[in-house]
Amino acid sequence: MTTTERDWDAIVVGSGMGGLTTAAYLATNGLRTLVLEKHYVAGGNAHVFRRQQKFEFDVGVHYLGDCGPDGGIPTILRGVGLEGKIEFLEMDPDGFDTLMFPGLTFKVPKGWDRYRERLVEALPDDETGIHRCLDVLQGVAAEFGKVQMPVAPEDVPRMMEEAPTFMKWGMRSLAELFDDCHLGQKARAILAAESGDYAAPPSRAPILMHAVLIDHYLKDGGYYPKGGGQVLPAHLVDVIRSHGGEVRTRAGVERIVVEDGRVTGVVTQKGEAIEAPIVVSNADLKRTFLEMIGEEHFSAQTIASVKKYRMALPLFCVYLGLDMDLRDKIPNTNFWVYSTYDIEGLYQDCYEGRIPDELLVLITAASVKDPETEAIAPKGCSSIEIMTLVPAGYEMWGLEKGPAAGEKYHKNEKYQAVKQRLTDALIDGAEQVIPGLKEHIVWKEAATPISQEHFTFSTGGTSYGLEIATDQFGPSRPPPKTEIEGLYLAGASTVYAHGIGGVMSGGVGCASEILGRNLAREVREGRVYGDPSKLTGGGPDWDPWEASRGVAPAKD
Repeated sequence: MTTTERDWDAIVVGSGMGGLTTAAYLATNGLRTLVLEKHYVAGGNAHVFRRQQKFEFDVGVHYLGDCGPDGGIPTILRGVGLEGKIEFLEMDPDGFDTLMFPGLTFKVPKGWDRYRERLVEALPDDETGIHRCLDVLQGVAAEFGKVQMPVAPEDVPRMMEEAPTFMKWGMRSLAELFDDCHLGQKARAILAAESGDYAAPPSRAPILMHAVLIDHYLKDGGYYPKGGGQVLPAHLVDVIRSHGGEVRTRAGVERIVVEDGRVTGVVTQKGEAIEAPIVVSNADLKRTFLEMIGEEHFSAQTIASVKKYRMALPLFCVYLGLDMDLRDKIPNTNFWVYSTYDIEGLYQDCYEGRIPDELLVLITAASVKDPETEAIAPKGCSSIEIMTLVPAGYEMWGLEKGPAAGEKYHKNEKYQAVKQRLTDALIDGAEQVIPGLKEHIVWKEAATPISQEHFTFSTGGTSYGLEIATDQFGPSRPPPKTEIEGLYLAGASTVYAHGIGGVMSGGVGCASEILGRNLAREVREGRVYGDPSKLTGGGPDWDPWEASRGVAPAKD
């Protein structure tokens, strides 16, 4: 241990959107807040990377919902002084998602009513079941919107009266609802096709999760932030630094220090001790409890729960730079390409450690969603991402311990062979949507669950945190406040769940626990904590990627 640093009110470990939102709300409420990030750029799964000084690729911001003027994400940003700082570009309202199955293409439109009409048009034999299914999903989503998170046991009697559909159906599986509605396989597949957004099949996915997900997009359409995904973390970094805080990259945390049942600070991987009475972990849940803190500081029940938790399935991603311009060639939509209607079987293959023969292929093009930002891809070129779900575990990749334990993998022949096989399969799948794609590839790379673990230390290489399942949802997930005094949690594995909207809401919830106030309610009522006049982000010469790197001194 080389030096000891003091005078911070709070330390946030990890700069994902949950951690940055927590830090922004703490900083704008007067707490000197320090964010420590292992990577060289802030943002976690919301960061971007650049190649050839020509292409920019999103790691996780592929599309957003609830981004209208009074939407959840803009409201959270407004609370820290960022109103109007980020422009959200709407995707095709007639089909922000395009679901492609053998013999059937279904465009998911903006609006519950249009969605319902289109489902009945496509599947008239399932009309009765579709109406019943959507009545339940829409009812669960509407009633959940009235629920204050997290839910306390004493709230249950009131909720039984005020939210009967939510209480009856919310924590049951989506497959149970499909069965109750007597839906055929095509209807089930189309209704569950976007389950890749939370990586769980109908047999495991809570109805509440699916209802909230589709409501998130249907009620106001799909959006993409102008300037690329990095603008979201960059503006929050600006808020933190402009309000007396600091964001440090290349500053990984080795240990969260606990003494006599309370946190006292952290020790970085470089051996620096930094003191603070509050520590928020936006890092991987299992590594936080079992490695950065240690089992001895928690109750046996807590450790048993943490060890029992299952992580969500990970993703395999291919990033392509093309010397062809897709802006006027394909619609502004995400393509979900399935070669089977058996979505449940696809997941089962992954759970059993097999790469599915019938892969899901998700294709999204940032340069189409944001056609004017040439940092993403210059005119005449395109930047696209292709994704699929894959099994967790090291064996499939020819590894034993994983990169978090120091295992090298780049020269591993089995690893490279599996990576190449999947890359080729996804590009073949994308050719169905973009004929001639292969002839125009000028940049190609892929990211595996092993890559994800290397960069984020996430258990199982997942970007979704704990698996979204009926036995791991709602009150079964950890709340922001822990049993250790001064230790709090943010990120995808908390009760607020994953996704940009989920972790940002969780960041507000975490800051609320720390400050002892309901910040979400205050912001909905019009409170603004941040001072917009202090902010420096935005403008034609501002580069969000550069603004998210390095260390900037805090302003007095």
